Amino acid sequence: MELLPMSLTRAIWLFLISAILLCSIQVPCFIGSAANFSNETDRLSLLCFKDQVTDDPLNSLSSWDDNLHFCYWQGITCSGLRHPQRVTALNLTGQNLVGRISPFIGNLTFLRIINLANNSFHGKIPEERGRLRRLRYLSLTNNTFTGEIPANLTHCLKLEVLNLYGNQLSGRILIPTEVGSLLKLTRLDLGNNNLIGSIPPSLGNLSSLTYLYLRRNSLTGSIPGEFSQLVSLEVLSISENEVSGPIPVSLSNASGLLVIKLAINSFSGSVPMNFGRLKGLSKLYLGGNRLGIGKSHDLSFLHSLTNCSSLQELDVSDNRLSGSLPDSMGNLSTQLRILWLGSNRIFGSIPSGIQNLVGLTTLRMEYNSLTGIIPIGVVKLNELR
Repeated sequence: MELLPMSLTRAIWLFLISAILLCSIQVPCFIGSAANFSNETDRLSLLCFKDQVTDDPLNSLSSWDDNLHFCYWQGITCSGLRHPQRVTALNLTGQNLVGRISPFIGNLTFLRIINLANNSFHGKIPEERGRLRRLRYLSLTNNTFTGEIPANLTHCLKLEVLNLYGNQLSGRILIPTEVGSLLKLTRLDLGNNNLIGSIPPSLGNLSSLTYLYLRRNSLTGSIPGEFSQLVSLEVLSISENEVSGPIPVSLSNASGLLVIKLAINSFSGSVPMNFGRLKGLSKLYLGGNRLGIGKSHDLSFLHSLTNCSSLQELDVSDNRLSGSLPDSMGNLSTQLRILWLGSNRIFGSIPSGIQNLVGLTTLRMEYNSLTGIIPIGVVKLNELR
């Protein structure tokens, strides 16, 4: 058998040693400038990522070898005029991958997009992600990550979307206070985790935020008054937590709100009359709270909501609202499809004007103290309780 020349053998061994060292000893980031990194750094960092994947049932990473340039590997995008062969996107959503995220992902310094949603990655989210200063989109939805949200993610000042929904994140700090510096953030989704503690007031600094989703955690405290500053906010979802106190009247200052979901918490007091100022409001879910305690004429907010001409769904069931239904409720939006008023302390008759709600398909008024007859138009509803 013919032996390889000594120089070639040495070169092969040096290459193998370099690859092993890269995956075992972290390459330092941001020493000097980005010029310290190269196309080869990207390739080796991706191989380290692959090395941490323990199960690849769909063979999604089968193309990740030296037979193909890494820019053409599945899930990899390279782009840019000045640096055309640097990795800018890692998109392996829904590939059923199992494993941990290699910390060397932090060496892919040109990354703008990371989408690893709907896999089975576990362990902690690497702190090294905070080094990706060009990152604009990060989605790790529906994995099984544990631990706290890395504080240095707040170094990604260009981040527009942060989606960590459906993991097992925990920690007494929901998200670092410094998140208020992510002024380009438009979507923040931390729902369906194990987060506890209060909601940071610093979220009120996110003037570009349009979507805030904190549902299904164990959050406590109250809604920060600073949320009134979220002038671009369209969707606010904090349902299924343990948030308490009154619903801030100033929340109506977030005039772009289209959807408010605060159901299944411990809110008390009254429904803010100022919600009638939210002209574009289409969904308001306040069921499963303690609204109405110590208040009289609690149903007067229904009159204010007649100004919301786009209202489609209204749920204030399972509270402690008392009083009679105002005649003006017949002036609610004709687009209203769902009206849930059940399990309160409502008495008196059902206003005949409710027949004007021609778009209504579901009306729930069970477990109250209503009297009189049911208006004819209401009897014809698809679901009446």
